[in-house]
Amino acid sequence: MMSAAQLGVLPIIKHFPVKLISTWLLVVLENVLLALIPLYIGFAIDDLLTGGTGDLLLVGGLLALLTLLSVLRRIYDTRVYGDIKVSLGMAVDSRNNNRPVSLRNARLDMARELVDFLEHELPQLMTAVIQILITLVVLSSFHWQLSATALTLTLAMLFIYALLDKRFYLLNGKLNGQVEKQVATLKAGARPLLAHLMRLKKYEVKLSDTEALLYGAIFLLACIFIITNLWLAAGLLELSSGKIFSIVSYSWDYVEAAILLPVTMQTWSRLKNITLRLNESRDTQVTLQTKRN
Repeated sequence: MMSAAQLGVLPIIKHFPVKLISTWLLVVLENVLLALIPLYIGFAIDDLLTGGTGDLLLVGGLLALLTLLSVLRRIYDTRVYGDIKVSLGMAVDSRNNNRPVSLRNARLDMARELVDFLEHELPQLMTAVIQILITLVVLSSFHWQLSATALTLTLAMLFIYALLDKRFYLLNGKLNGQVEKQVATLKAGARPLLAHLMRLKKYEVKLSDTEALLYGAIFLLACIFIITNLWLAAGLLELSSGKIFSIVSYSWDYVEAAILLPVTMQTWSRLKNITLRLNESRDTQVTLQTKRN
């Protein structure tokens, strides 16, 4: 069972290192195979155009291995993260056993978000990093200009997110604070409940609007990136059909991977606020760094 002395993502990792490293190694292996598929499909296209089938069989073998790894990892993950949620839930309740039921209930739900991050968002981030690194290597092997446009896209997206990071943190803090009052509000009657739900809606709308602004800017950059690489591959560089396919596939995969970086950062912003709440003193409430509108 986890200690209630310190709660958060890093304490979870320190308490379950073997289980987490095992599932992350499977994630890495799975995503390396996944990232190589477009390259070998391009080779298979060129091979088929010359009458060969060897590369096509290789692609089939890679896909079969990828399927097996994906199934095994998901079966293992369910059990690992289930154990972690039970242990963390007991630690959170132990730390908050002298608090109101409304707050205890909310923090149990928040604590599960820490495990969800390790189970879902962190593997997605690992997927993104692996895809980005392999794509940069593959694109640079075709032409340095292709990898230069990819790197420029990533830096531009991170810069845009940095401009909105503080707003994400503040809004998540306000939303978390309101969620902690929910059970107590339910006992107070219909009118307080309506006000509570309206506040939840207000913070959720503001978060959604900020996310929409972020993703709109990112997708605009992504469209420019795809068009630029397609123009370079088809117009400026003398490449075979299979190589052009690989460039287009890797460019799109790169967009999907790069988009996960700000998404994960937004989730991490919420988790920072949750961790602060979970680690409050047993006897006193710390002042959370959230400002009211």
